[in-house]
Amino acid sequence: MTLRLVQVNFKARNDAALGQFWADALGWGVSSEGPGVTNLEPPGFTWPDPTSVCIDLVSVPDPETVNYRAHLDLATTSAAHHAELLAHLMDLGATPAEVGQGDVPWTALADPEGNLFRVLEPRPGQQDTGPIAAVVLSSADPRAAAQFWGEAMDWTVCEVSDSNARLRSAKGVGPYLEFRRTPPLKDFPGRVHLDIMPYPGEDQAAEVDRLRALGATEADVGQGEVPWVCLADPEGNEFCVLTPG
Repeated sequence: MTLRLVQVNFKARNDAALGQFWADALGWGVSSEGPGVTNLEPPGFTWPDPTSVCIDLVSVPDPETVNYRAHLDLATTSAAHHAELLAHLMDLGATPAEVGQGDVPWTALADPEGNLFRVLEPRPGQQDTGPIAAVVLSSADPRAAAQFWGEAMDWTVCEVSDSNARLRSAKGVGPYLEFRRTPPLKDFPGRVHLDIMPYPGEDQAAEVDRLRALGATEADVGQGEVPWVCLADPEGNEFCVLTPG
C-alpha cells in the first residue's frame, strides 16, 4: 500500500486569475476540469509524474482566513536567474513580503491574493527540481512530521533534524516536501493543502484506514460530498486522499 504527492491545492478568490499568475510564474500550462477550478501542469506533462508536483486552484466563498501553514519555494540556477525571476514575478503582480527574515539570500514575496512564497538563491542540491524547489509546511516537530509522512507516502526521508525535515520522491526527482520548525500553529484551516493519490490498483479506503492508524484525523474543509477523503496529519495540516490514478 503506497501513496504519492501529486499536487498542491490553493483556495482562491478567483481561481482563473490566480492560476494565470502561477502559470506565468512557472511557465506552465493552464486547463480547467470544471467551473471554479484551474489546473496547472508543466508543458508535456503526463499525469501523474513524480518529476513535478502540480497545482490546483479552487475558488471558495471566503479564502481570507489565511493560515500560512504551507508555501512554495521557487528554484533558481544562478544569481542572474534569481534577479530575472524576481523582476518577472513583480511584473506579474507579486509584491515583497516581510516575514521577519532579516538579512537572507532568498526573497520573500506574496502572490496577488496574498499567499506567501520564496524565491531561493541558487542551491547545489536543488538544481534539478524544476521551477518548484520545495513545498514547505510549518511544523512544531519536524522529526515527528517526517516519521508520519515517511510512512504515509513512498517518498524518501532525505534529511531530518530538530529544525527541518525533507522528503523527496522515491525516484529521486522533482521538488522536495519540507517541514520547517515554527512556533505552535493556529487551529484553523489553511489556504494551501496537499493532495496525495494511491497508485493504480490500490484501495483508497484501505489507504485512508492506514493513515488513520498512523495518526491522521478527519478534516472538514467544506468539501461536501466528494470522491476524495479530507484528513489532517497529527499537526493539523490538511490533505486530501484522491481516488487511485
